[in-house]
Amino acid sequence: QVQLVESGGGLVQAGGSLRLSCAASGRTFSNYAMGWFRQAPGKEREFVAAISWSGGSTYYADFVKGRFTISRDNAKNTMYLQMNSLKPEDTAVYYCAATITAWVRTREPEYAYWGQGTQVTVSS
Repeated sequence: QVQLVESGGGLVQAGGSLRLSCAASGRTFSNYAMGWFRQAPGKEREFVAAISWSGGSTYYADFVKGRFTISRDNAKNTMYLQMNSLKPEDTAVYYCAATITAWVRTREPEYAYWGQGTQVTVSS
């Protein structure tokens, strides 16, 4: 079992930055690929970014490329999402998730464990 807890969300003006963290406990964090998803009001949850077990491979949704950076510190059992140049359309609940594989995955069914989410609100 893996427990995931997100933090770092909040209210920020357009153009600003936030860094989300996802602290993991339970099974060996460093063995598994991780990802970030988000869900805006009235919309389905969507993939944002993913990172392999070692951090050597990453993948981003087109709408965040060049603005968001995913990273992980296996010594701290923590994953991060640095979000820069935020836009009002980035407003959503952001979820971290863990797979049961070492390699990058982009689809929800490929993730076995989920956090409770953290709210990010970007004002215009």
